[in-house]
Amino acid sequence: MAKKIKILFTISNFDTSGSGKSVYDMVKGLNRDVFEPEVCCQNNKGELFKEIEQLGVKIHVNAFKTAYKPLLGFPLRVWKISKFFKKNKFDIIHSWHWSSDFSEPLAAKLAGVKFVFTKKAMGWGNKAWVWRSKLSTKIVAVNEDMITQFYKNTSMMSKVVRIPLAVDINHFQPLKKSNEAPDGVVFNENDFIIVSVANLVPVKGIEILLEAVNKLKDKSIKVFIVGDYNNDYGLTLIKQYTDNKNFSFLGKHLDVRPYLAMADLFVIPTKDEGRKEGLPVAPMEAMASGRIVVGSNISGVKDVLKEFPQCIFSPSDITDLAEKIHQIKGMSMNERQKLANAMREYVKRELSVVSFVEKHEELYLKLKN
Repeated sequence: MAKKIKILFTISNFDTSGSGKSVYDMVKGLNRDVFEPEVCCQNNKGELFKEIEQLGVKIHVNAFKTAYKPLLGFPLRVWKISKFFKKNKFDIIHSWHWSSDFSEPLAAKLAGVKFVFTKKAMGWGNKAWVWRSKLSTKIVAVNEDMITQFYKNTSMMSKVVRIPLAVDINHFQPLKKSNEAPDGVVFNENDFIIVSVANLVPVKGIEILLEAVNKLKDKSIKVFIVGDYNNDYGLTLIKQYTDNKNFSFLGKHLDVRPYLAMADLFVIPTKDEGRKEGLPVAPMEAMASGRIVVGSNISGVKDVLKEFPQCIFSPSDITDLAEKIHQIKGMSMNERQKLANAMREYVKRELSVVSFVEKHEELYLKLKN
């Protein structure tokens, strides 16, 4: 019997890291006859950590990276991490750590272990990204712009493979339309419901959505924002729109399906500035749930909606977004259902967890051979 390929997935934590679900899906989905997955994180916090434990894999709560300073002790700290990698005889390390840190791939190289990292966001603010990329065996880009902006026409281009993030289409299935919010917010059966799921930070552009709806002057349009608003931006938004009874801020919820069930339309109005999207999962979940999605023309969002250009609007363009909302609201129920079904089928074909795991398995097998 052939020796299993031993893969270590590294991630900061399963409490605040947005990649936790992707790592969970990978560990759960890998063929255990071929692969032996293990996980390394820096603490044991979060509900998702408990779910990882239930998968029966070995979990290391251990340092897999180190600070650069003080520089004098940096080589020793990296060497200690490389000893951990070598001692456990990993064949491949796949890092889901979000930052430009290069101590982890350096430790892997010293240990003689092949190193892969997933580039998840559109940041490239320092030379550390170059070193992280040069020290890696392979780089997984989650959207097309990462490849063209960061790696095209460089010596690292041959290392890059595009594998988008994914959604569990068995967990997110077409939902029957609900006329009542789980929070007890009631609306009329004929209301047109827009839902957006995002933790409220300025780059998410929620005010663009709210102003677009205001511009339409249509009292039948109700907007529900699902996400953490306990920060200056979120609290300012709530105060600014407190008199508008058509806008509701529902806070953060782990299970967004009851909120997607209310929706006639899902909007992701992210701005083309600041810490840009890599590949947002929320609109993919909405599409898998049989909901029409409209999003801004930025990296990541346009990847999700590439087969539906009629649902893409110019970033921060209130008028353009208002027109998209008006057009979709004006569609017949049959037209809406046809578009929603097409979006669900696209996710099944291109963005499902099954495809996500299969593409990674192909990558790992090529690295081992």
